[in-house]
Amino acid sequence: MKKSYRNSIFILITFMLLAFINGDIYSEDIQYTKISQDIAKSEMDSNKDIILLDVRTRAEYDEEHISNSVLIPLNELKGRAEKELKDKNQKIFIICRSGNRSKSATNILNSLGYKNAYDIGGIITWKYGTVKK
Repeated sequence: MKKSYRNSIFILITFMLLAFINGDIYSEDIQYTKISQDIAKSEMDSNKDIILLDVRTRAEYDEEHISNSVLIPLNELKGRAEKELKDKNQKIFIICRSGNRSKSATNILNSLGYKNAYDIGGIITWKYGTVKK
């Protein structure tokens, strides 16, 4: 490998590392947080202002959902969040079926500037009652 080629690679890697550290690629302000469903339930019982956001499909939601949850399917979240979840400081607990989509949704909301979005996993492990079709 030629010396100039190695130097170019070294410089490129150095710049990428500096960009990463300075936050151009990675931002420490965006933080993914998962909390237990027990904690989420306790907080929802004591604070009625918490939004419980269900990010499953309409069909899944219609089959079974948690009372008073708000449905915005994951594939519609980017387009609907700022219209329907106006307060970016409000606490939002996010649930899906098994926990995969709720993690993605939490990351999406964080990237949109929501400060209190929390993944609480999937409805399949929710033990506090649901509304079934």
